[in-house]
Amino acid sequence: MHSRAEHNSLMQLALDQAQKALFITSPNPRVGCVITDEKGQVIGVGHTQVAGQAHAEVMALRDAQSRGHSTQGATAYVTLEPCSHHGRTPPCTQALIQAGVARVFLSLTDPYPRVNGLGVAQLQDHGIVVESGLLEQEALELNKGFFKRMRLGTPWMRSKIAASLDGQTALLNGQSQWITGEAARADGHQWRARACAILTGIGTLLLDDPRLDVRGVDTPRAPALVVVDSLLKTPLDSKALQFKRAMYLYCALPLSEDASEVLLEMDELKRREHTLKLRALKDLGVEVIGLPKNSQPGSKPEVDLRAMARDLGLKAMNEVHIEAGATLNGALIEAELIDEFLLYLAPKWIGPARPMSALPALQELSKAMALEFQSFSLLGEDLRIVAERKGAKSVLSSH
Repeated sequence: MHSRAEHNSLMQLALDQAQKALFITSPNPRVGCVITDEKGQVIGVGHTQVAGQAHAEVMALRDAQSRGHSTQGATAYVTLEPCSHHGRTPPCTQALIQAGVARVFLSLTDPYPRVNGLGVAQLQDHGIVVESGLLEQEALELNKGFFKRMRLGTPWMRSKIAASLDGQTALLNGQSQWITGEAARADGHQWRARACAILTGIGTLLLDDPRLDVRGVDTPRAPALVVVDSLLKTPLDSKALQFKRAMYLYCALPLSEDASEVLLEMDELKRREHTLKLRALKDLGVEVIGLPKNSQPGSKPEVDLRAMARDLGLKAMNEVHIEAGATLNGALIEAELIDEFLLYLAPKWIGPARPMSALPALQELSKAMALEFQSFSLLGEDLRIVAERKGAKSVLSSH
C-alpha cells in the first residue's frame, strides 16, 4: 500500500499529463490519468485529446494495453471525476470498469451536472474503491475556467497587461511597441493559446491594429476573437479579422434577431451605413451581438459587459484572455469581471503616459480591489506577476 506522499507523487504525474492538454481540450477540461499495477508500478499514462476524441482514462488504458500490461486489479489516478454519460465519446467509467480497475483516486469531482458525483457512484456500484481530494487545489488551478463556467455560467477572465515599472502601458501619443522584451511577448502567446477566446476593445483595434492570434505555440486550435465595439466602428480591414476563427463583436446597439439591422430611429443614410457594416462583418465571419446596457437617456452607449460574460459562458468559453486598453480594462474591473491579472513589468520608468486602467477615483482605500499574488517570474529583463482577485477561486469549489 502506498503512503500518502507516494499517492500524491502519482497524482502529480497525472497532473503533468493534464498539463500536456493545456492548449487542446477546450471547451472540455484538461485531465490526466496514470494507471498503476497491483505492485504500484506505472503501466499507463494519458491525457484528454481534442474535443470529441478520447479522454484521459481511455488514453492511459490504451497505453497500458499497448505495452502489454494487464489492467486487472489496477489503480487509476485521475485529475477529474471520470465521465459517466454518453457525449461525443462513451463513458470513461465503463472503460475503467471493463478494464478491471480496482481503485480510483481523484483530485476533484466534475462540476458538469451530467457527471457531478454520478461517475463516482457508478464506479462504486461496481465495487471499485474511490477516494477523492488528492492534490485538489493543483487540479482546480488547471481547470478554473471550466469550473467557473460550470458553477457560475461565466468564463474565467484574465487581463494581460504589459507596462513600465511605474504602471504605464503606452506613451501619451499611443506608442507602446515595445515596452517589454521578446521573452515576455513569447510568454504572452502561451497564455493566449490556452484561452478559449482573446478579448479586446475598439480602442485597441483602432490604435494598434493587432492580429491577436497565437504565434510560436504548437496548438491545433485558434482561440476565438471577441471585440467590444459599442458603435460598430471596427474597420473591415483590421488585421484581427483577416484569418479564419470564430469571431464575435458585441455592440451597444439593439439589433434585429438576425443581426441584419439596427432597431433604432435614425436617418436613412445612417441606417444604410449600419446595415452595410453589419452585412460586411457577417461576410467576414463575424457574429455581431447587440447587448446595450440600460443607461440614462442621452448617455454614451455602452455594452452590457456582464451580459456579455454570460453570453460567452453560453458559448462554452472557459478562459477569456483580455488584451485591452485602459478604458475597457477599467470598465471590466468596475463590472467585477476580471478574475486574474497577468502583468508584465518592464524595468523602465516612463512618467506621464497611459495607465493600466481608467477608473473613477476612490474616496476610501478600503474600496480598492483586493488581489492575491500567485506567482512571480523573471522573463529576460521583465518581471511577470500573476495576481488573482481575492477569493476568485474560492467560489469554484463545492465546499
